Amino acid sequence: MHKELVAAVDLGSNSFRLQVGRTVNDQIYPLDGLKEPVRLAAGLGGDKFLDDAAQVRGLTALSRFGERLADFPPHRVRAVATNTLRVAKNAPEFLIKAEAALGFPIEVIAGREEARLIYVGVAHTLPEPHRQQLVVDIGGGSTEFIIGRSFKPAELESLYMGCVSYTLRFFPEGRLDKKAFKEAELAAQRELQTIVNPFTDVGWELAVGSSGTAKSLRDLLVANGFSDGEITREGLESLRQALIKCGSMTKLSLDGIKADRLPVLPGGLAIMLAVFKAFDLEQMLFSEGALRLGVLYDLLGRYHHHDLRDATVEAFAARYSVDRAQAARVAATAVYLLEQLDPRAAHPDNLDRRFLVWAATLHEVGISVAHSSYHKHSAYILGNADMPGFSRMDQGRLSRLVLGHRGKLSRLSVIDPESSDWQLIACLRFAVVFHRARTERECPPVRIERVGHGFALSAEADWLDDSPLTAATLNDEVAQWNAIGHPLTVATCERIVDHE
Repeated sequence: MHKELVAAVDLGSNSFRLQVGRTVNDQIYPLDGLKEPVRLAAGLGGDKFLDDAAQVRGLTALSRFGERLADFPPHRVRAVATNTLRVAKNAPEFLIKAEAALGFPIEVIAGREEARLIYVGVAHTLPEPHRQQLVVDIGGGSTEFIIGRSFKPAELESLYMGCVSYTLRFFPEGRLDKKAFKEAELAAQRELQTIVNPFTDVGWELAVGSSGTAKSLRDLLVANGFSDGEITREGLESLRQALIKCGSMTKLSLDGIKADRLPVLPGGLAIMLAVFKAFDLEQMLFSEGALRLGVLYDLLGRYHHHDLRDATVEAFAARYSVDRAQAARVAATAVYLLEQLDPRAAHPDNLDRRFLVWAATLHEVGISVAHSSYHKHSAYILGNADMPGFSRMDQGRLSRLVLGHRGKLSRLSVIDPESSDWQLIACLRFAVVFHRARTERECPPVRIERVGHGFALSAEADWLDDSPLTAATLNDEVAQWNAIGHPLTVATCERIVDHE
């Protein structure tokens, strides 16, 4: 396989897509693509559980994608899941099977992170990206809205309305009538009310539509003579009248309609009409850029050491007035311990090392809320805030690491006993203990090793004798770790030979 190939997998609410691209001078050129009309959102019941049929459709598609990606190294593939797997209560169980079928990890991304990635993809396809643009991406279960200029978004929102969910809700059994369109458009306008004013205040020079709904609407308008090439308000209204005249999806005889888009056409059209009305648009361009292209460019940035997650961590440290000197001390000692447990962590790109540094940098953000139980506040912030570049799983992992840096370890019983997160928690937790005085103390003279599911810590006797508070805290740690089945022993020795 050529070393310059990268791949993105988009587990959308309507379609699953695979995009393979070739990188040349920091640009990505599409090389191959696969699309499967899974309609995952159609399998989401009122109880928010994904039914078996939808799961089978999804797994079948992912197994095909997995065959295409069989020779790709893990760092050149990124798979993301969107709205349906954000809301499905049984998403964790499905994702285990989905990752096995695909052969790569799958990240469930938050709505605003999806919006950011969509914008990255769109901005790389526009001839004049320096103009301020409103980007609208109607998906199967959610619709993303972005205002940006060049490659930087200024406003990001994700609303819980999509072509699959709206078609099922307002056009049951394929019925098409004036009343159904009116109800669907009004429902969409109610959702849009929350973002219209702030978006209008920022303003835009042109409107751009992306992804399948915008493309199918553009193609339909052109094929039936309702437009000369753009998506227009007049054209959309003509299309709505044509659908109402047919009365039923089974009787639809318009030119240019693709079979996989037909079942979700009315819901997508109703949402787009509401968008045009709410934002007072007359026309909209279509961009071939979409989520999967944004994922590829984001992946390329990570590969070239321009990881947005680093910038996000820096921004959070500044926003929450983190004591950077203390964070740096804790991070240095935590990494020193991790390298003893896992020599691979000596490489700066090692993912466990990076998560440990991020967690150490942000472990005290909760102090901005209250010092009491600040680790819980920190964990809540990191688990629920919008953190560009981080998937929901990334944020969940970061939140758990930070929650575990002090307090009761029993709160972390949900973590798999075999997970590497336990050694990250141990490293962060012990580093915080060693630097409790918040003084310019170097990495302490200690060694750590893994013993089964537990840890063995040894420290220079003289150092420990001079640190009675640390010694007492380590005794408390022994009880904490033993109680959760990850036994800890603390011993003394004459000298730690390789202590730096």
